[in-house]
Amino acid sequence: MNSLPGWHPLMVHFPVALVVAAALAFTAARLLREPRAAAALAIVGTWNLGAGAVMAMLAAGTGLAATVGLDVGEAARHAISVHVAWAAMSLLATALLAVWRGAGAAADARPNGTFLALVWLAAAVVLGTGIRGAINVYGYGIGVKPHAVLQSESGARGAGSAQ
Repeated sequence: MNSLPGWHPLMVHFPVALVVAAALAFTAARLLREPRAAAALAIVGTWNLGAGAVMAMLAAGTGLAATVGLDVGEAARHAISVHVAWAAMSLLATALLAVWRGAGAAADARPNGTFLALVWLAAAVVLGTGIRGAINVYGYGIGVKPHAVLQSESGARGAGSAQ
């Protein structure tokens, strides 16, 4: 039995929102001419990126815990492994960028173009991870319908076939 039921769906939304918010704040900090507003947005971006990296770790941990004892078919297992690969890339990207920002620049400093591009790339990877997770839930019924995955692979895919 899963020791953390329902925690993964709760956790996954935080890194998505925080990393995208960080990318938006860093972009505004880079584009604004007024120094105080740019510095404030850079701080917001720094904190959002750091919190997004922490929440990505929690989302990854709860996601791995959610797979313990999961009995799914081959297609669903493959979909889960693709999602896990995307999650690993998301976690690595956000953690490295948070460390780069935290150790390499003052929190209120405007981000340079390279950092900004990499933050947007990380946000895209985080969003891609979310899409893969949505495919797992809505396409395979993983975590929602315990028998849906096995039914769809055995050909019993009717809308009225509930067990």
